[in-house]
Amino acid sequence: MKNIKYNLASDSWDGEEISAINDVIKSNRYTMGPKVKKFEDEFASHFNSDYAIMVNSGSSANLLMIASLFYSKEYDLKEGDEVIVPAVSWSTTYYPVHQYGLKLIFVDIDRNTLNISSEEIKKAISPKTKVIFAVNLLGNPCEFDEIIRICKKNNIILIEDNCESLGATYKDKYTGTCGIMGSFSFFFSHHLQTMEGGMILTNDKYLYELCVSLRAHGWIRDLPDDNSIEKKTGNSFYDSFNFVTPGYSIRPLEMSGAIGSVQLNKLPMFIQNRRKNASIFKSLFENEPNIIIQQETETSSWFGFSLLLTNKLASFRDDLVNILIENQIECRPIVAGNFTKNPVIKFLDYHICGDLLVSDEIDKNGFFVGNDFRDLTNEINYLHKLIKDFEKNI
Repeated sequence: MKNIKYNLASDSWDGEEISAINDVIKSNRYTMGPKVKKFEDEFASHFNSDYAIMVNSGSSANLLMIASLFYSKEYDLKEGDEVIVPAVSWSTTYYPVHQYGLKLIFVDIDRNTLNISSEEIKKAISPKTKVIFAVNLLGNPCEFDEIIRICKKNNIILIEDNCESLGATYKDKYTGTCGIMGSFSFFFSHHLQTMEGGMILTNDKYLYELCVSLRAHGWIRDLPDDNSIEKKTGNSFYDSFNFVTPGYSIRPLEMSGAIGSVQLNKLPMFIQNRRKNASIFKSLFENEPNIIIQQETETSSWFGFSLLLTNKLASFRDDLVNILIENQIECRPIVAGNFTKNPVIKFLDYHICGDLLVSDEIDKNGFFVGNDFRDLTNEINYLHKLIKDFEKNI
């Protein structure tokens, strides 16, 4: 097994993606255009959603979701309103919340699923709570029945950061469609790879229109004539340069849209193969006495494989990681660990509700390895062997 290299991610392109890029080059249309619109329509249809808005990254998708809620007449978020978030997620789950003057309320995660704890959510609710920002971590759906009950009882908005969990399902719904909006990422290491790219799904027409405007400078140019934000005059000279929201320039490239359509056709195969790899991983690790792996909620799309070291291995995370890296197994912290331990926290308006015991444990004793569409049988067995050898020698 000495020649095995276990990467966090691998390239899923073939000649179809290259051909799609060449078609865009021949068209001489490089900025967002018909290929992006086609991918948006296909993506919305695939995930049983009314509207899709493509942007240049999953981080930008999170930004637009918060921005659209802030400028929406119905939801009307205001500075100082509180947003409940899990303490373990990626940085750009949190930054848009801060950037719109909202207060981050960090709560702990569940030790088995690694997702936000419903019990901790209940403890964190205050009269200022307006949003729960649920994160489906590493492909695993949150416990949405309970979270939705909490939201309905307390008149709270539910949105999803689904950047790591494209293709996962909770009962009869895809993750990313359980709240009023959900974000997706198409970065290289994710389920679909479009160079860079992200998407928002929603069934709310007004939020969709706000996101379309905010995506490109805040103008109305890309909005339908019958939009609810600003009536068009019918004169393109004026309508093309009429700015109604404080927007951004976070449009995707036309190439990314073209690649997305090709990749979406392959998604069932990608997810099926990821789940086959997960079956091998679970068969080797789920009964290990010194390791806890992520417990699947409904049907995960298995972004990666987390390992939480316990008992005999609990204090040896860094030593084990060094050995794995020396043996060409790439690994990294579980997302960003306990995010509140990062120095950037001093710039954010936040409150930690309760103890973050699980997040601290994840931060100290957890790591994850990659998963993708390839058959990783040899790589996963190699990982297991190295860990068992390490365990014998401590």
